[in-house]
Amino acid sequence: MKGRTIALDTLGEAEAAALIVDGQLQDLLVDSDHPRPGTIYRAVALRPVKGQGGMFLTTPDGNAFLRQVKGLAPGDRLLVQVTGFAEPGKAIPVTTRLLFKSRYAIVTPGAPGINVSRQIKDDDLRDELLGIAHEVMEGDNGLILRSSCAEADADDIAEDIAAMADLAAKVTADTAGEAELLVEGDGPQELAWREWGKGELDAEPGSFERHDVHDMIEALRTPVVPLSGGGSMCIEPTRALVAVDVNTGNDTSPAAGLKANMSALRELPRQLRLRGLGGQILVDPAPAPKKDRRQMEQVLRAALKQDATETVLAGWTQLGLIELQRKRERVPLREVLT
Repeated sequence: MKGRTIALDTLGEAEAAALIVDGQLQDLLVDSDHPRPGTIYRAVALRPVKGQGGMFLTTPDGNAFLRQVKGLAPGDRLLVQVTGFAEPGKAIPVTTRLLFKSRYAIVTPGAPGINVSRQIKDDDLRDELLGIAHEVMEGDNGLILRSSCAEADADDIAEDIAAMADLAAKVTADTAGEAELLVEGDGPQELAWREWGKGELDAEPGSFERHDVHDMIEALRTPVVPLSGGGSMCIEPTRALVAVDVNTGNDTSPAAGLKANMSALRELPRQLRLRGLGGQILVDPAPAPKKDRRQMEQVLRAALKQDATETVLAGWTQLGLIELQRKRERVPLREVLT
């Protein structure tokens, strides 16, 4: 099936959204009981953790952990935003750098200036967007106009900027009082509208069944990922890290290792995204000469550029493993489906 489809449905009782491109599942968002990234709290400082350079905070959803707490004392009130999902038994990760993000605009309190996404190259369009922004924005808050503005109506952009600027002004003024939830982060279907752009929308009940999403999700339950050329990749999360093992399968040609590794590294970001995996990622490539490492790195970097989740390619270990550090932006799919 060719084309781009956005399916909105539920998995059990959880809200969910799926992005299917040319018949392949490209992204999957499923709600959970965890605080959503983007949620904003008024929090109360508890105690510093000197060894970790941070401080525990009280929020309505449990303790949070904030790094870089210079000048913060126990009992202080502050606004914080959830940056990702916490591992079991750990505090919610938060930051004081608030972002009010919508489809076309990101308002940045405390970071003044109006900027346009670098992906918009047309100078006339950039000038037009800056004109819209200057007409709407007031005060000292900053603004980033997203790449989605390139194909949007001027009135829609202005309305989006105004809504985010108004929300930012109200929230940043609400600093007094006990710990409180001020803004809840976007759910899967709102995120799909915000991040996935245009596509054929199927929001009617049963959309996952019509587009075979359930079968695609079932394939994610197994750690083994078949690769083109007969090789495979095994993705196994542990408490400490995610281990990825690449195998050549029945291919015994001289270039078998390189072919399997290239195929695996192209596919890896999509698999990590769909499975909701982050943290430390260690890839054990199939046997290949050291001279092929640069080519493998180029393939992996190109694949990571197409993925929105912040991922750092740390390099090669002495044992010949590829080390990645990926932001934990989602609850692992295996936890959501159980």
